[in-house]
Amino acid sequence: MRFLIQRVTSAHVDVEGKTVGTIGQGFLVFIGICQTDTKEIADAMVKKLLGLRIFRDENGKTNKSLSDVGGELLLISQFTLYADCHHGNRPSFINAGSPDLANELYEYIISSCQGQVAKVQTGIFGADMAVSIENQGPFTILLDSNEIVKK
Repeated sequence: MRFLIQRVTSAHVDVEGKTVGTIGQGFLVFIGICQTDTKEIADAMVKKLLGLRIFRDENGKTNKSLSDVGGELLLISQFTLYADCHHGNRPSFINAGSPDLANELYEYIISSCQGQVAKVQTGIFGADMAVSIENQGPFTILLDSNEIVKK
């Protein structure tokens, strides 16, 4: 599982010209699921995501978490995080999870975040989405379950 996290001052996602999710200060998280991912892996990734201290404190140090600043989440499913570009110029997505598994785990991640964060918004699984962000910093982090989850 991969989470591409961007610290934002605002973000929104549109589908067919209509806004379906919008947040203020918080994290925009692109979520990639692979075929071997499980709910246990999702739990570890959500714990790491919500514990990240990448907001500035009163001394300008990145020392505050999402909950410390009352931050919000915009969660977007993004199978292309598993693009394999080793051979040729056309990416392969063979490592991405099947749509059924990916949607199940995406919905599980959403429900895991709800109640722990002031506001959780989402895109629409499988839709062609237009995502607009105001990245703060810019600050972008890639969490990969191969590095987060102990095997």
